[in-house]
Parts: sequence; C-alpha cells; structure tokens
Amino acid sequence: MENLLDKESVKRVVKALKDFDSNLKVQVLDSSARTAVDAAASLKCEVGAIVKSLLLRADDNFILCLVSGDKRCSLNKIKKIINKKDVSMANADQVKSQTGFSIGGVSPVAHLKKIEILIDSSLSRYENVYAAAGHPNSIFKITFKQLIKFTEGKEEDIV
Repeated sequence: MENLLDKESVKRVVKALKDFDSNLKVQVLDSSARTAVDAAASLKCEVGAIVKSLLLRADDNFILCLVSGDKRCSLNKIKKIINKKDVSMANADQVKSQTGFSIGGVSPVAHLKKIEILIDSSLSRYENVYAAAGHPNSIFKITFKQLIKFTEGKEEDIV
C-alpha cells in the first residue's frame, strides 16, 4: 500500500496539525476508518468518540458539521441555527471541491475553502475524540476543547 502520509490531502492535515499543536499527530490505520463504526473498531474506542465530518449545502453556502459517531445530524436543527430553509447533504463532487477531501476522509481542518463549522455538543462527553485526517485510513486524536479552538467551530446541539 502506498504511503498515506505522502498523499497531498493527508499532508495538508499533517501541516495544519503541526502549525496548531506539534503534539498532534496523524495516525495511519491498518483498516479503513471510512465509517465511524470501522474507525472505532480500529481504534478500540467508543463509536461516539469518532468525529463524523458531514458537509451540508445551504443555498450557495456550505457548512461542515462535526458530529459524534453514534449520533445522527438533524437537518431541522441546523436549518434553525443557520436560519435557512433549504439544507441538504453535499454530494461527493461538492465535498471534494469545498474541502479538498473525499468522502470517508474529510478532516475537520485543512480545507481548500473557508467553511463555517458547527460542532455537535454531544462530542463533549469525551475528553479525546478522533477525526479523519484526509484519507479513510488516517485519523488524528485531539481533545474536544482543542477541536473547538482549532476549527473555530461553534458548539451547538445539532443531533
């Protein structure tokens, strides 16, 4: 298997992590972390500690929702928070063009474009959470408080 740390999308995350806190490291998994359940199994942690990065489209804007792996994102709650009627999941092409990542490897940081970020408050149950690092087989561990600071995301009830 090619070295994942050489992939451009993973390198962007590695650099962003290093710039934010040199103690944060990208970890390459032997098995896929494409889904929260897969990631939790690989990491031997609770599914809820996995950060799902879901890109939503609201009119011509995009919002990245960071959701606990054992929860489902509520479009109705998000519509109320951002005050938009039409909110839907972004398609694979939109995810790639906005974030620079493919679905299954969308990192909460190092996006190609500036994206508003909402963070599921239920992630605060965990001191440490795990997020994708630019590829389905790469993740990084970060504290919930660091995740908020790093992403400049707003903590909200979005599940």
